[in-house]
Amino acid sequence: MTQFDMPLHQLRTYRSASVEPEDFDAFWAKTLGEARTHELGARFEPVPTGLSTVDAFDVTFAGFDGQPVKGWFLLPAGTSEPLPVVVEFLGYGGGRGLPHTHLLWASAGFAHFVMDTRGQGSGWATGDTPDPVGSAPSFPGFMTRGVEDPYTYYYRRLFTDAVRAVEAARSHPLVDASRTAVTGVSQGGGITLAVAGLVRNLVAVAPDVPFLCDFPRATTVTDRPPYREIGNYLKTHRGRVRQVQETLAYFDGVHFAARATAPALFSTALEDLTCPPSTVFAAFNAYGEDDKAIEVYDFNDHEGGGAFQQAAQLRWLPGRLRRG
Repeated sequence: MTQFDMPLHQLRTYRSASVEPEDFDAFWAKTLGEARTHELGARFEPVPTGLSTVDAFDVTFAGFDGQPVKGWFLLPAGTSEPLPVVVEFLGYGGGRGLPHTHLLWASAGFAHFVMDTRGQGSGWATGDTPDPVGSAPSFPGFMTRGVEDPYTYYYRRLFTDAVRAVEAARSHPLVDASRTAVTGVSQGGGITLAVAGLVRNLVAVAPDVPFLCDFPRATTVTDRPPYREIGNYLKTHRGRVRQVQETLAYFDGVHFAARATAPALFSTALEDLTCPPSTVFAAFNAYGEDDKAIEVYDFNDHEGGGAFQQAAQLRWLPGRLRRG
């Protein structure tokens, strides 16, 4: 594979053609307002893991429409005073898996909240949260479920779950709610950007090779899934292009990024056919906070920086969490 997208100097100034809906803020205010009519009801139940350095808890909280969402909550063993918290969202197709696979942030001395992904969790890690909401006919996967209307679209439910996950994490007595960071890889990075635009008073945002950004370009520049699910849907449902584009605009990371106010560390890879670098730079260039940086991995595909990006996050994030 070779670099296929714009040259780096063009990426650094690229702007998305995605059109922001006039009622974008009203749509999300209504959506979250409806979710908050349900009691959050966050429950944290200790689970045995065989680990001596981390305490783990099985989490359940009320997400979209009060529907139960699972997660893991991890603390450095023996924590007795409130800690900053890192809330993590997961990549496409995966679920929360097992608690011992999420040791990075608790090992760095922070509380760590991992949100399960409704309806997913059978691709590369198991999940425990169903999506009880159906949809009209869609292409296999999650990208076109309910895409006929923003109110029925799958990611309306998932982004709402994510906002409620932050609220659940902040509700724990051993979390310092004033020092909250959000992060995730790929789909998790796209969810991270949504939360960055919807939740106030975050201290750090770390979207890693984020998905769900700049839909107009993403759906035409790559034929790799999951973006290709949208093209395959439109191949069959001829004449719905404008309708689908209008729905997707409510969920575009570019528009959430423009509303973000917390410092951010992005990453992208210049050979990434899953989340093309132009789509990542579209969100980065629109990001509303001046304190932002992006790590660029010149010869990597969607694996991006991998452990090297985690090392970059370990250099960048602790100072912001501890400073608050």
